[in-house]
Amino acid sequence: MKLKKSTVNNIISYGIVIVAFIVCQLMISNGSMTRSLKGQMVPICVYIVMAVSLNLVVGISGELSLGHAGFMSIGAFSGIIGAAWMRSVLGVENEVLRLVLSMIVGGAFAGVFGVLIGIPVLRLRGDYLAIVTLAFGEIIRNVLNCLYFSLDGNRLHVSFNNPAIPGTILLNGPNGAKDVDKIATFPVGFVLILFALFVVLNLVNSRSGRAIMATRDNRIAAEAMGINVTKYKMMAFVTAAVLAGMAGALYGLNFSTVAASKFKFDTSILVLVFVVLGGIGNIWGSIIAAALLTVLPELLRAFADYRMLVYAIVLILVMLATNNPFIRSLFDRLIHRGKPAAQAQRGGAAE
Repeated sequence: MKLKKSTVNNIISYGIVIVAFIVCQLMISNGSMTRSLKGQMVPICVYIVMAVSLNLVVGISGELSLGHAGFMSIGAFSGIIGAAWMRSVLGVENEVLRLVLSMIVGGAFAGVFGVLIGIPVLRLRGDYLAIVTLAFGEIIRNVLNCLYFSLDGNRLHVSFNNPAIPGTILLNGPNGAKDVDKIATFPVGFVLILFALFVVLNLVNSRSGRAIMATRDNRIAAEAMGINVTKYKMMAFVTAAVLAGMAGALYGLNFSTVAASKFKFDTSILVLVFVVLGGIGNIWGSIIAAALLTVLPELLRAFADYRMLVYAIVLILVMLATNNPFIRSLFDRLIHRGKPAAQAQRGGAAE
């Protein structure tokens, strides 16, 4: 039985991720990985999932979103509260089970907010959409700064701008969540990457994915062919929000203290840099860019006060290199070797 080319490409993608995970695990077990790099493993997984999910909106759907960190923050705090509630009320002591359930909770809450935000936002286009998503991301962060959650026995108390609530504080307004159970692990992050790849790659290669890309290429022609543009853009937007929420839950449960200030506008721009640097619409480019740029600041610590200056120079040089026609053509020939000419000319958007 002959497999489709898209299925073969997906299997190869999963295989490369699995090999990378095995190499990292061997380095950790052999002690050849530094302590600082070992501490970066979970954040790398988080930012890879964030980049892949944002690429679904920016690259595949063709909409510029600047509020992706907002969904990450919703997933982080809902996951932290869910993990504490499951341990105290439901008596779930297994850390892996609690982590997985917390990620599901974070993804579900982020998906709900994705629907609520997507209904008015996705009627806009271009710069207007970018500005509104940026505003929603800042609104979410400021609302979280005013929320207080506490657990009193089996009861969960919620207060807005009033810290005087009974029980154990889980979310303390602008101070964020403290004494969080650090239950996030690199293997679970690896599984989340595989899940994100499975969802995004299968969506892109499906009938719905082709409809999403048709609305990106020519909205008027897609509407003339009977494609419900709002429906498919909402599908991509909410899917990206769910994945960002799950990544946020993993991120939040990796630190003992998490504040809403960690999910500022800068975080959304950072994830957008991963997408742009890796190539808009190129899922594998987003993975590589997210992994390298997450590790790069740690590798540049030898430059002390000039570390971020060197980081910025490296970004500029990489962008100049990737936009060089000769390098792009060479890279395209390597990727599309053996493919028909017509298929190679379509570029990496469908990949």
